[in-house]
Amino acid sequence: MPGVHRPLPPHGFTWRQMVAWWQKNHQPDADEKTAAEGLYRRLYRSLDSKPEQLLMITYCARYAEEGDFDLPVLIPQVYLHYEPYTRRSGKQSGALYRQRMDFLLLVPDRSRIVIEVDGVQHYGRSNPPDKQGRITHTAVPRLYAEMVAEDRRLRLAGYEIYRFGGWELKESDGRQLLESFFTSLLARHQKPTR
Repeated sequence: MPGVHRPLPPHGFTWRQMVAWWQKNHQPDADEKTAAEGLYRRLYRSLDSKPEQLLMITYCARYAEEGDFDLPVLIPQVYLHYEPYTRRSGKQSGALYRQRMDFLLLVPDRSRIVIEVDGVQHYGRSNPPDKQGRITHTAVPRLYAEMVAEDRRLRLAGYEIYRFGGWELKESDGRQLLESFFTSLLARHQKPTR
């Protein structure tokens, strides 16, 4: 039924569950693998930068391993709060300020994990191009303060937050850094044994 909301199951929200929802609503005649590929392509198109793409590719490669459709789904470009009435007013998009997160994982121990990939826009402003056309940035302490204040608010609301600097994911060992991070993160958030 439209408008019916169900609580998340104790094991979190898996790639298999997301694919089943996508298949039912967007590709009803497709098999699971075909629907999974269609959903992955759709999610990938929502990404804003090469570092975000690397993070998504690195995590989602785990789905291809035997039996890993039951891993927590990595959901990109998530609005934690959305107010449709602000959209109708014509004043805003409907998204509340600073509410779009780069990625969200809902893991088996009921933790809610936000992963951010921070480009320079998170802490600086562009300067006019120099004589060679290069654009530099100036740090803006107010932007950094707003970001860490929002992190505190989200932590108090029960979210775990992990930030990556976009620069560190552009380095040659960015994929290895992410693989190690996800291995540790998933090990930390195993399904409770109770």
